[in-house]
Amino acid sequence: MATTTRTRILTLDIIRGVAVMGILAMNIYAFAGPGAMYFNPAAYGGDSGIDWLVWAFNFVLVDSKMRGLFSILFGASTLLVIERAMAKSDRPAVRHYARMIWLLAFGLVHFWFIWWGDILAIYAIAGLFLFFWRNCSVKVLRIWAIVMLTLGFLFVGSQNLAFRMADNPDLTAEQRKSLDQALTQTEGFFGANTPESEAKVREHLELHRGSYEEIVDKRFVEWRFKPFTNALFLLPETLGLMLVGMALFKSGFLTGEWPRERYRKWAITLFAIGVPANLALLVWQVQSDYDAIVVLNSTLVLSMPFDVLMAIGWAALVTWLAKGALEGPLATRIGAAGRMAFTNYLMTSIVMTTIFYGYGLGLYGEVGRAGLYLFVIGMWALMLLWSKPWLDRFRYGPFEWLWRSLSRFSLQPMGRASAAA
Repeated sequence: MATTTRTRILTLDIIRGVAVMGILAMNIYAFAGPGAMYFNPAAYGGDSGIDWLVWAFNFVLVDSKMRGLFSILFGASTLLVIERAMAKSDRPAVRHYARMIWLLAFGLVHFWFIWWGDILAIYAIAGLFLFFWRNCSVKVLRIWAIVMLTLGFLFVGSQNLAFRMADNPDLTAEQRKSLDQALTQTEGFFGANTPESEAKVREHLELHRGSYEEIVDKRFVEWRFKPFTNALFLLPETLGLMLVGMALFKSGFLTGEWPRERYRKWAITLFAIGVPANLALLVWQVQSDYDAIVVLNSTLVLSMPFDVLMAIGWAALVTWLAKGALEGPLATRIGAAGRMAFTNYLMTSIVMTTIFYGYGLGLYGEVGRAGLYLFVIGMWALMLLWSKPWLDRFRYGPFEWLWRSLSRFSLQPMGRASAAA
């Protein structure tokens, strides 16, 4: 079982800091433009020159990798909380389920009232199951992770079976209607330069350039149950990634216990597998002229095994670098951002929606793909600038403190002088 000395916790915090910063590199497109902009460069945001290069860089190295890394870290952190509660005989089941239920509440509020791209509700629902694996060995966790990831791959990929039925003349009218709806939704969200995709772009532009009341009404009325349907769609994959995190935590990988050279070898090996595979999928999308089904398969289905490997590769790379400069000023600030990952994630949503939505600065759909990185870098700077000074004075980030207090059914000490660490 992994131990949690000060240096090892710092290593875990640094990886978490990179994850919460890195996930913005993709989320920025969902903050700043129509949904299809996230997946398809031809749909919106620029598909030539530097805009295309930014999309290609993100697809190969960032897209789903940082979300995967964030999910892995959530699984590891959840296990750490459970183990600490078990060591103190502090009602570990009560602590765990209270944390997940309150996280679900945060996620629903985040989705309905701040941003539609919430992952907290998905994490909370997946996290409800993690307690059952708390005492499992690394080997058992690894097996279950592979099972869940395989189920996720098959579940998402099963849509292709429906698409292949499109030309079947024996379909009933009801089956044909259901299939046509699925194809329209796929074309609208993943396609480009089609009536369906252009209609979806116009819908997103009109909605998010409108008033706060219009946006909330859409989410709370028409999209009210989307957090739960999204969770069902992503549950096997998300749970598999969290189990990977639990296994890597117990093995000592995420806590920095391995020799530094071993992390370098893992990073090189995993990137050597994942990068060429993602490059091949990138070429396939370009050659298909960004066909919606090709984009869907390249982004959510065929890339998934390689994205998981590259998420672990990112963890290995960051740990290798961190172990060489654990107490350095940059590593310290990234680690502080990681300790406040919950707050930084939510604050990012508040800041970015205020910048881009109609009730704020109204820049939604106005900035090209490459130009959006100026906002990403600016938000990274804010995370690095404010997290450490806050934690020098307080034990927790603001939302971490609120989550902890709600989960423990009492206000927790906030100031460093008021309680022992």
